[in-house]
Amino acid sequence: MSAENGPEKARHIRLTSHPPVADAELLTIHWGAADPLERGPLVGTTTNRLQRNVIGSHSGSYGVYRALAVAAKTLTKGHRADLTNTLPTDRIGPHPQWFGTEHIVSLDPFGAIVAEVYREQIEQGFDLRPTIAVTKAHIDLPEIRDAIRTGRLKPDGKILLDDGSAVVTKVALEPVWWLPGVAKRFDVEENALRRALFEETGGMYPELVTRSDLEVFLPPIGGQTAYIFGEPEALADTNLSLTCRVHDECNGSDVFGSDICTCRPYLTHAIEECIRGAQPAEAGGLDGVGLIVYSRKEGRALGEVTKFLVYNARKRQEGGDRADKYFLRTECVAGVQDMRFQELMPDVLHWLGIRKIHRLVSMSNMKYDAITGSGIEVGERVKLPDDLIPADARVEIEAKMAAGYFSDGALIDADKLLEVKGRDL
Repeated sequence: MSAENGPEKARHIRLTSHPPVADAELLTIHWGAADPLERGPLVGTTTNRLQRNVIGSHSGSYGVYRALAVAAKTLTKGHRADLTNTLPTDRIGPHPQWFGTEHIVSLDPFGAIVAEVYREQIEQGFDLRPTIAVTKAHIDLPEIRDAIRTGRLKPDGKILLDDGSAVVTKVALEPVWWLPGVAKRFDVEENALRRALFEETGGMYPELVTRSDLEVFLPPIGGQTAYIFGEPEALADTNLSLTCRVHDECNGSDVFGSDICTCRPYLTHAIEECIRGAQPAEAGGLDGVGLIVYSRKEGRALGEVTKFLVYNARKRQEGGDRADKYFLRTECVAGVQDMRFQELMPDVLHWLGIRKIHRLVSMSNMKYDAITGSGIEVGERVKLPDDLIPADARVEIEAKMAAGYFSDGALIDADKLLEVKGRDL
């Protein structure tokens, strides 16, 4: 191994098989800098490998499909994105949390405005891609139309329309990990984190252990989508009521309505609460803003195959599906109960400028602890109404409650719950 020459490259160690990079070709990243030019753009594309200053490539897990498209000759190798008219429909930030290295380590604060702030670098030939996109849309759910029919919601013409659709600002965010900050967040050594990422992906990214100069990693995982009800700038105003749910993906329930868990009921209930929270007072609202953050962490980040295996194991065990064996069966199959690790989750909230959540639609103490531990104040906690819990999902909700889930801001008494439900745990 050899070190590159020059003061800027003195700490850059790389294998001798790596081609040398001229100072002018490599843009240095200074994570946490307030000025995007000082921070530097992320070059994760492969059109010019000498310019790359991150590990991995854009689009998360979809980067593999891009490779397949190149191999199948349906995508021209080296294609550059035309970013004309792609800038956000709503400007978000900058917010104080964008700067420094404490609040944001898993996404690029400047990821939505790459075409604007790095225009000069793009014109110089650097192939830069946004990692965040902001647009507007309508969402239309049967549960919301039912809420209108039963009088729980009333159309206001701005947030909730007469046809039952709701107006939202949508934000798609790809993961961007600043490895020193991620390591600190999990209280591990950066080298240990790099080696684990390298080994557990089968050596997919050798730069993790050969390029200590590259501190940013674009992991091949799913990202997040934020759905904002109301004005995005209102999210940063602590005087306006913010109703929020952070929801982890559950395709079977969220999309197909599977009744073995409470995921879709909680998601649609939260959307109803977010609409109400953003509506004007004359429509029965709170004159505030609503937010749903949807994270691709299927099956507690264990994956859908593992989740289905656990379903089978739970239902086939002696005595049938039982709350006292709920988490145990997951551990038997996956080796761990949960791999969502909410430590990185608050980053998107800080990117949106949030300092206080007045109504958190969640019973998860993991999410609550991560949010409040990151410095965001939480007021009321809104539980899932009992009448929305599917019969087959009672085991799930009872197991979670017994494990210490919160309701209405207080820890549920597990013994009292089990006495009422008649379960022997």
